[in-house]
Amino acid sequence: MAEKEDGNDRMVLKDLSAENYDELETTEIESLCMNCHENGMTRLLLTKIPFFKSVVISSFECDHCDYSNNEIQPASSLQPQGCTFDVEIKTVEDMDRQVVKTDSATAKIPELDFEIPAFTQKGTLTTVEGLLQRAAAGLEQDQPVRRALQPEVAAQIDAFIEKLKNVPRPFHLIIDDPAGNSFVENPFAPKPDPALKVTFYKRTSEQQRMLGFQDEEDAAAGDAGPPEDNPLVPEEVMEFNVDCQECHAPTKCRMKPIDIPFFKEVIIMAVACDSCGFKSNEVKTGGGFAEKGRRMTLKMTDTIDLSRDVLRSSTCKLIIPELDFSHEPMTTLGAKFTTLEGLLTDVKSQLSSQNPFMFGDSHQGSKMSEFMEKWDKLIRGEMFVTIILEDPSGNSYLQNVYAPEDDPEMTVEDYERSEADNDMLGISDMKTENYEEPEGDGAQNGGSADAAQEES
Repeated sequence: MAEKEDGNDRMVLKDLSAENYDELETTEIESLCMNCHENGMTRLLLTKIPFFKSVVISSFECDHCDYSNNEIQPASSLQPQGCTFDVEIKTVEDMDRQVVKTDSATAKIPELDFEIPAFTQKGTLTTVEGLLQRAAAGLEQDQPVRRALQPEVAAQIDAFIEKLKNVPRPFHLIIDDPAGNSFVENPFAPKPDPALKVTFYKRTSEQQRMLGFQDEEDAAAGDAGPPEDNPLVPEEVMEFNVDCQECHAPTKCRMKPIDIPFFKEVIIMAVACDSCGFKSNEVKTGGGFAEKGRRMTLKMTDTIDLSRDVLRSSTCKLIIPELDFSHEPMTTLGAKFTTLEGLLTDVKSQLSSQNPFMFGDSHQGSKMSEFMEKWDKLIRGEMFVTIILEDPSGNSYLQNVYAPEDDPEMTVEDYERSEADNDMLGISDMKTENYEEPEGDGAQNGGSADAAQEES
């Protein structure tokens, strides 16, 4: 990454790659060794992992006692959502999957009933095998003292350490990071990994406080002003106070409802921070979930198709059969109202940010480079493919340029949602009929029994 000057600001982060490895400069700081209490040397490297995030790599070495350690910390800010990586380890090659585990992440192996709690280890860039070896080394650290004071406990821990070093496959490794800065490699990128499941979630109030940030509910309560009696007027742009998700400075979120022709009313929300320049926008669809899911298929025939308006909700899957590509739902941070060209550009940006190890001269890097070349041709209109938007909530939209007539290049199909779709949307747990407010203790059970008798 080239250095960039903007006024007095100067970017010091450089890409970490084999080509510029010798050009990377480290900062050396003399510091105290916690093992022998002599002075050792700490080396700091501020760099950027391609297709991932900016990180700070630190390494400590002591010439007196040969003690050494290293850790990695994200230099980027807290992500808008937490993330969970659930990967099934089946083969020896799976043990070589690279892992970025920050200090706020929890690592679990359910088959062993084993867990590494958050903030008990420093952040690290390693492999699955290295993560297990580090956990085993941590358990072995105090074994000499345990063997002297608690021999039975030490024997149990020795047995577990042996089991941890030779975990029978297959087993699951779960990395749960509320900060959203951890990562598990997908060796099949840009294709989906059948053994890896990635989910994003909204942090709880406890997790927000654990990371040292103000809870959203508390911030909203503090910023709340007098109640408004007037309803939202379509021509009016509403404003309310929020905190910038990048620098956490107070800023404004602007909200305005618009009516998309031949679709429905949506609400556009935009944030522009005056302190750091961060900008974001999100679209909320109105009217709730549709009765059926919707699948829209567009066969591109001209570059003008890239200018079609697109509303992609957070539950919508993007499929391109010609590239054997599928972009799963819930991977975006919110709905997007843009053009088809903008949607493809946004997906490219996400592919780059979610695949930190797809670079260099490796076989995986070559595959990723070839795929990105095809994707760039698609964005430039030099390649025509089939675009499929599949949304079980029915809240996505692809512009019909012939409306109200049928579009010969596009087909729209409404389909019945599966049980998995209903579970993902939370519909299976909803009760919207024959619901009565319980009155007093025991009324809920009694009301359920009466309802059952009436239905009988």
